[in-house]
Amino acid sequence: MEEEPHEMPDRSSGRTVNGKKEEDAARQSPPDRITVALIPKVGAELQLLQTRTNLSKTDVVNRAITLYEFIDKQTRDGQELLIRDKETGKIQTVVLL
Repeated sequence: MEEEPHEMPDRSSGRTVNGKKEEDAARQSPPDRITVALIPKVGAELQLLQTRTNLSKTDVVNRAITLYEFIDKQTRDGQELLIRDKETGKIQTVVLL
C-alpha cells in the first residue's frame, strides 16, 4: 500500500489547502464571520499581539485558531508539547486544558 504524500506548506506564501495556496482558497469562498466577546485580559493580550506582530485582529485570531487546532490534534494523537529554555536547557511540558 502506497502512503499518501503529506501536503507541506509553501513557507514563502502561506499554507496550502487542497493543493492551493491558503489565500487563493480563502478568496474562493466567503469567510465565516463571528462576533466574540473577549474578557479584558484577553482583549489586552490581543492588542499586545497586534502591536508586537503588526498583524490585524483577524490575522492574530486566524493564526491562534490554526495553532490551537495543530496542538489539539498532536496531543490527541499522543504527542507532547514541550518548551525548552535555550539558555538553561530546562524543558517544560505544556498542557492545554
